[in-house]
Parts: sequence; structure tokens; C-alpha cells
Amino acid sequence: MDILQYESKIWSTADLLRGSGIKESEWPSMMMPFFALVMIESRLVRMFDQLKEEIGEEAIAEMDKEDLYDLIRDNGQGYNAYLFERNLTLKDICKNDKTFDLDFSEYLKAFDGETKDLLGVDVNNGDKFLDIRGVIDKLKAKKVLMGYTKDWSEIDLRPFNNSEITTLEEHIKRKWADMSAETAGEQYTPGDIIALISEIIASKIEESNQLLTIYDCSCGGGNLLFGVEDKIKEKFKRFTATYGQDWNDALYAMAKIESRFREDSKIEYGNTLNDDKFSNEEFDIATANPPYGVDWKGYRKSIEDDKTGRFHYLPSVGDGQLLFMQHIISKLNANGLAVVVHNGSSLFSGDAGSSESNIRKWMLDNDLVEAVIQNPTSEFFNTGIYTYLWMINKNKAPERKDQLLLIDASKKFTPLKKNRGDKRVEIDETNRLEIVEALTRFEDCDFARKFSKYHFYYNKQAIELTNPDEDGNTFRDHLPMKTKRDGSEERAKSENLTPVSLTDGETTLREFEVTEFDKEQYADLGEAFDQHWKPWVNALDYKEQPLVVETKSARYHFDNDRETIVKTTKVGEEALGCGKIVVKATLKKKTKKLPERIEITVELTPDTQKDYEIIPFDPDPVTNRSNIEAFMAKYVFKPFVYLDNVVGSEINFNKIFYRPEGLRSVGKILEELSSLEKILASQELGVFE
Repeated sequence: MDILQYESKIWSTADLLRGSGIKESEWPSMMMPFFALVMIESRLVRMFDQLKEEIGEEAIAEMDKEDLYDLIRDNGQGYNAYLFERNLTLKDICKNDKTFDLDFSEYLKAFDGETKDLLGVDVNNGDKFLDIRGVIDKLKAKKVLMGYTKDWSEIDLRPFNNSEITTLEEHIKRKWADMSAETAGEQYTPGDIIALISEIIASKIEESNQLLTIYDCSCGGGNLLFGVEDKIKEKFKRFTATYGQDWNDALYAMAKIESRFREDSKIEYGNTLNDDKFSNEEFDIATANPPYGVDWKGYRKSIEDDKTGRFHYLPSVGDGQLLFMQHIISKLNANGLAVVVHNGSSLFSGDAGSSESNIRKWMLDNDLVEAVIQNPTSEFFNTGIYTYLWMINKNKAPERKDQLLLIDASKKFTPLKKNRGDKRVEIDETNRLEIVEALTRFEDCDFARKFSKYHFYYNKQAIELTNPDEDGNTFRDHLPMKTKRDGSEERAKSENLTPVSLTDGETTLREFEVTEFDKEQYADLGEAFDQHWKPWVNALDYKEQPLVVETKSARYHFDNDRETIVKTTKVGEEALGCGKIVVKATLKKKTKKLPERIEITVELTPDTQKDYEIIPFDPDPVTNRSNIEAFMAKYVFKPFVYLDNVVGSEINFNKIFYRPEGLRSVGKILEELSSLEKILASQELGVFE
């Protein structure tokens, strides 16, 4: 039997919701608890049937009832007194409409405590998880509870194994994802992406008697985690154990329910980033599709105070993807492998020196990244953006040391016959195998490029440029030399003037130490400073105004035409080179010797500006410095001094795999123009006719 025959049957349960006027976006939250309910019942009944086969019908019949019930409970998959003690299923309950309300309520209460918590049977002030109680109340208000429950009770999943039920669950979750990104689709990973991740992981593991541990730190409903496990089990006979954590109530509950019917699986509830439930464990394999662009300001303090050492840098509070990445790396054992889904921001967001750039550089410094794969757009149900698979490997082959493979799989897809929300394409098996083959060969091909990891580093060299005048002179050359403590000499940063007057074309200032103010207009000298002197000084512009500073021995102004400071004395004019005339106003507090006052100062400085140059990086310090100097000699023509150099890191697929559109031939263009002329001529003839 094909379990997918039940897909349409399950989906038909929403007919009553539609007829009751319940919005389509609410259907997933109302279908999830009932899907979980029939899934639990079918698996419990199947578990009991298997127990009968193992022990024997006769032995079961002869057992003390309490011993039998304890045996069922010890299986750890759940318990329901209605099922095992009264032999009543959900379908049986729905046969009697007179006792349905009471029986259904008692049936739900007959589950074990954990199942009731996950379903949300007894909702208190805590977590609702699947909130079946809230859904029941809504259905009662619409007077469709019994009909809705009856529809679900007719879905019999007993003949199917865990993997088959998981397959059906993924299909149903995908339909929910089409409807609402706020529910099951929030972290739903398409089956073809799961298959690709599984193939990648399978290509790196070998048959062994050792247990293979698989971890997902943001497992959602578990479709990625369990999907990877099932695919690996298809290829290998290895024993596996799955571990997952999520803090979405409904999705956690779905994953937790699923985990109870797997041989070795543990799902925990909570926020991985500030409450890691597996803090003392490491894993062989990790996979995740963490949320994109979700901020972490709500738990910022706990992240900043984290003592585990897993977060080497904290990215922008607006996007926590790289927090998840650092966490995942910390959870891998010495030979661990991870394949993680991200959007493009993890590749290139953040400038050199930013936390995002530093996280990427830290990953490359430690040679953790083996490959990055660009998926096609329109792959996910709720977004059409590009997504990327990061392959993290703590045990890279020696020949791949310090190497990184980029795979552009953006064209490796087949169109879907029918769109599924935003999902319009899928990576089919043929393309998946080609991608994995490229990864295995680890060589250049038409859609893959191998690089040294240092290809993705760059220098962000800060420099201080000094602007020259039209003759190439700067005011810096006129500054006096100063002797430093170590005996070396350097030029002064500026020259202070002692002005006797300052003119801006409208106002002439002769008092440079102000203690008086208009008491009718200002309450005190501080208010006069804030409202008059400071704004006036800030508005002075030596380039835009005829600003003239006069001292006892000379006058200074800026000549815009020649871009130079001009000094005029009795002897004549002297061009001092390009520079700035800086006027400052400072409010000085009262001292024992001096009253409160406003000091107006004037200084001459070189005309400098800070600039940055982006220069390719070389891991050899001598070569790197030589490359920087060669770049400056070739491209920077103004006088400058070196400031800090910061090494950044980014991975930009567009720069590497950009394919410009081919130009049409001249003949083709002329042919099209001739065709257009004929069309226009025929239209004109038609008008005149």
C-alpha cells in the first residue's frame, strides 16, 4: 500500500474548516493536533500488535492485566487507557454521538502525562504545544467538533512503518507550509534539499559498527533531522541516534511525538542559543536550517553573558544565523561533519572587522569549511531567494587542507509541473548526483571552482590622504618638526594662530576670550554658547566664505582657485599649500584664577581625509605588505600615510560565477530593425487607407 493515498484523505478533513468560515491560514494550527492524535493512536496500536507477535497471543491473554499495561508503558512510546484497558479507539468513540463529548474528553485524558502535555490536553499557563484544547473549543463553537473528529478517526495509519508515516507527515507539512510561514512552514525544508544534504553526508561516511549521532539545533517538526536519518539508513546498516531541539511549541511537539517511535531519538524543548539542552554532548553529524534574518535582541543579555565559549563573535542583533553556525561547529566532535542551510547574508554581510566578517574568517582560519553550494532560487515554499549549503568538516582530507570548493547549483534543477507556494523547482536525483560527484572530485568543472581559502580574504587598508594644491604642495610641509621622546622627529599636527581679528565677510570678531553676554536674551554664558557662539563657529567655512584670520604679523585666507592657504605679510603673499583653517569655540569652566569663559581658537592643519582601499590578501606577511605597497603606488596619487589594516573575509558567488549575457550580432540587430520598419510602414499605410 502507498501511504500517500492518505494525503488527499487527510487534506479533505479541512473541508469542514472551510465550510465553517475558518481562514485557510489557520488550518495548519487546527489540523496539526489531530494529525498528531491519529498518528499516535495508530503507532500505539501497531506497537501493541507487534508486542503480541513477539510474546504470543496466548501469553498475552494469560498475563496479569497490570503487568501487561506496565509492559506497554515500559516501551516508552506512550500509553492510553482507553486503547489498552477499554479497547476503544477514536473511531469507536465517534460511533455514538450521544456520549461523544464525554468519551472524547476522557479519551484525551487517558493518555500518559507527556502525550497530554505535547497535545495540549490540559492547558495551564505554561506551554500549549499543539494546543488541542484550544482547537476543540473553536470547533465546538462552530458546532463541528464531532464531524471533524470523525473525519480524522477514519484515517488508519497502522499498516505503515515509521519511515512511511514520516514521508506522509512531510507531504502534509509541505501543504501547511504553502499556506502559512507562521506555522509548519516556518522551518520546513523541501524533500529534494533533504535528499541532497543526505547524499552529501552519505558521501563522507562509511559502513561501521559504530553508532552515528545526528544533531539538529533548530529541528522544527523534525523533517530535516529524521529525513537525513532515513536516507542514511537506506544506504548504510549503521545504527543511528538523532538529537534535536526547538522552541516553537507546535513544531517541537510534532518532532517529539515522532521521536518516541524511533529506536534512539531525543528531542528537547527550548532555545538552543541560550539554553542548550545537549551542552555536554558532541555529535558525528549536524544538519540544520536555522531561521533567516531573525533577531536575537530578546535574549541578547544571555548570549552576551554566555560562558560556554561557543560564540567567538556576536553578529548583528538583527540576524542570528551566524550564532547558530558557531553553535553547530561547537557541537561537532573531532571528526564531525555538518551541512547547514543559510541565506546569502552569512556569506558576505558585514565589512572587514565586523563580527560577521570575523566569524567567516575564524571558520576559514581553522579550515572548517570544505564547500559551499548555491541552491536554485524558488526552492523553498515561503521564499524565492537563493539559499546555500555550508559544508563544515572538522576532518578534511589532507589534500583538501586550506582548500574550499564553491558549487554553483543554481541551474541544477527541473521545473515543477505545479508550483507549491514559492517553490517552483526541485533538484532532481540526476542533478543531486552531479552535485555530489563534483564535491567528491573536488576539482574545477563548469559549475564548480576550487580555491585556496585565502582567496576569500582581503585587506581593508586604511590610509590618511593629504590633499595637495594645484602645484602639488600641502600645508604639512610648512609644519614645524618636533622631537619625540625616543629622539626621532615628526611633524606637528597643526599650527595654532593667535588672532587679533577674524572676518567671515559679514562679522568681524576681535574678542577671542568671551566672558560677557546679553542677559536679556540668554540666561547665562552657557546658553549664549549653545545658542549663538557654537552655531556661528560651526557655520564658518573657509572654502565657502571670505574667511580672513589676522594676527599681529600676518593675514591668512584660503584661495579656492589655487586650493591653497595664502599668508600675507608686509613682504608679500606666500602660498602655504592645501590646508584647512579650523575655528573652534569651547566653553571653559570657572577656575580659581579665571572666570567662566568662551575661548575662540584658530589653527591651520593639513587637508586630510581618511580613505580605505580593498586589496587582495596573501597569507605571507612580507608578500602581503609588498602587494599593498604595489597597489598604492599604482592607484593612489596623493600623499598619504598608512593607518590600520584589517583583514576581512567574504564569499561572493556573483563575482566568481557571473555570466554576462551574450551580445547579439550586428547582423541580427539590423535584421530586427528591418522587420520593425516593415511593420511600421504597413501600419502607416493602413492608417491612410
